[in-house]
Amino acid sequence: MSKYLLEIGCEELPYKFIPSAINQLKTGFENFLNSNKVAFDDVKVYATPRRLAVIISGLEKFGKDEEKIVKGPIKKVAYDENGNLTKAGEGFCKKNGIEPDDLYLENDYIHAKIVIKGKPIVELLKDNVPSIVLKLQGSHFMRWSDNDEKFSRPIRWIVSILDNEEVKIKIIDKESSNVSRGHRFAQQEVYINNPDDYIELMRNCCVIVDQEERRQRIIDRAKEEAQKLGAEPYYTDDLLEEVTFITEYPVPAVCEFNPEYLRLPEELVVTVMAVHQRYFALYKDGKLINKFITMTNYLGDEFENIKAGNVRVIKARLDDAVFFFNEDTKRPLESYLEDIKGITFQKGMGTMFDKAQRLVKLSKLMIDDNKSVERTALLAKADLATKLVFEFTELQGFIGADYAKVSGETNEVAEGIKEHYFPLNADGEIAKTLEGQIVGIADKIDNICAVFAEGKKPTGSSDPLGVRRAALGIIRTVLANDLKIDLALLVNEALLLLPIAKKGENFVDKLKSTAGSVVSRVSGMVTGEIYDFFIQRLIIFLSEKYPKNILEACAASKNPLSDLTDYVKRVEAVSKLNSPEVLESANRVLRILKEDSKRQVDKNLFVVPAENMLLSQIKTVDENADYDTYLAQLKDINPSVQKFFNDVLVMDKDENVKENRLALLTLLKSKYNHLADFSKL
Repeated sequence: MSKYLLEIGCEELPYKFIPSAINQLKTGFENFLNSNKVAFDDVKVYATPRRLAVIISGLEKFGKDEEKIVKGPIKKVAYDENGNLTKAGEGFCKKNGIEPDDLYLENDYIHAKIVIKGKPIVELLKDNVPSIVLKLQGSHFMRWSDNDEKFSRPIRWIVSILDNEEVKIKIIDKESSNVSRGHRFAQQEVYINNPDDYIELMRNCCVIVDQEERRQRIIDRAKEEAQKLGAEPYYTDDLLEEVTFITEYPVPAVCEFNPEYLRLPEELVVTVMAVHQRYFALYKDGKLINKFITMTNYLGDEFENIKAGNVRVIKARLDDAVFFFNEDTKRPLESYLEDIKGITFQKGMGTMFDKAQRLVKLSKLMIDDNKSVERTALLAKADLATKLVFEFTELQGFIGADYAKVSGETNEVAEGIKEHYFPLNADGEIAKTLEGQIVGIADKIDNICAVFAEGKKPTGSSDPLGVRRAALGIIRTVLANDLKIDLALLVNEALLLLPIAKKGENFVDKLKSTAGSVVSRVSGMVTGEIYDFFIQRLIIFLSEKYPKNILEACAASKNPLSDLTDYVKRVEAVSKLNSPEVLESANRVLRILKEDSKRQVDKNLFVVPAENMLLSQIKTVDENADYDTYLAQLKDINPSVQKFFNDVLVMDKDENVKENRLALLTLLKSKYNHLADFSKL
């Protein structure tokens, strides 16, 4: 077994490109090896800002031989009248390297079994590695120097080694060797004689090529420095990823800024440090302190200039924040409602002020006569017109909450303004306050309906407007807080509230447009598309916990959007069903009933005692019972259902008797449908 190393050394790569490059290289090499029938154990890809490295272990030196059946010309073309090969037949043999005796006839065509010899891995690597690398895709790829090929950054060196031998390749204008480069402040010429030595040799030159090791080093070193101050570092996955891919050998430096800046909203200071400057904010006893950690890519002992430079930068950023904060808070938050009339929500969907009015109306539908919720809905988007949110967009909601407190709004309103954006991601924190929950649902419903009404529903994996995240946020919020909200009704109302008429239309055109749009949105395709979209997200969300067929069966019998918590309770009950007899009875009813009967059951038309017995049993099933009890009731009446089918011919010759029996089965079917569509179980 062999091991292959490829290292592409570059100028500093954009950190956002590196994770994508790792995945692309891993997939590219795995596909190349599999398609050439070359056995291997593993493909590992390592990356730093200055290098992309691939190590393939357990590599066979030859691709496997492949047997293949090839089809040649028709018999009358391949052979002459004397049974000898024609020029065409001989050409087929020569092309495929076979003897005439290897030919056989099948369906009047000549065929042959040929063996395609596996190529040496060295030859395959030379032929394929450059193309795999040049197939990498990313934003802002450019041509460098006089070259025609595009790449993210100029390539400076290439290492290509199989075991202890070089495999010469050329990518763009650089030829490979066994010489790599260490950290910019360490040894530059590093000779790699074997892939097994690569990671350790680079570590000795202050390059940690394994991104996972580098990431863990960042966490450990940040915690070590923080503990010296009795503090804890704050970091997110995004911050860790960025710092991991902008450093080759992360070294922490602790910096200090003026404590006066701590008077600013905490989220603002942390955002400036973490998002804008890639710093690790520090908390002591749960409170933000005026120190932070920056991860340098520096080797040495002279950190004073580095610290001073970082302090100058954060001071400038925080000075801007102080100015914007002071300017913004000269006015109460409510006064910014007038300003958001000039901010477009979405093309054709009015302004942010229009949206705020819709949020108030939608919130009232969910919880009537709650002044705190209404106030939150009205002010939820007001901070979008402030200077601070314009500068730090990611702080929308957080700034609104702080400004609400400064303006004398209640704590409930302030928290609701902040939390109505929650959850911020798929696994993010859910709103805790009622204000945040209700206004957040209204906001997300309005966003989803606006996108679908404009025909911009998400396709494939693309979701640029975040409606999948919005739907998941609604589902998580409703289920986590056991909210009794009819989302189907809310969708209908949200669609009706969206703007319809266009500028420049005369009265008649506006009337036609309005009428047509209302019909389309509420009773037509748009409403159905939103329902389907929500139900798909709901099933995907719950499929880790419950079988998909049960989720689909419970969604098919009743619209789950009418009551999500009720839907989950039905799913939980049906998941416990372990009675093949009940399933068979339910499905037998569904098979007989092509469509539901519109008639009422008439006891006077009963002929067989089993009919009356079944009706009596059906009446004992209480739809107000909890679902576990309800399921038990269905099991209890099943003997009567089975006796009915044993004793009764549903399709009686007497039309009245037959229709009466179908009505009885329709009544029974409604009992099953109260739980689920049993045909899907």
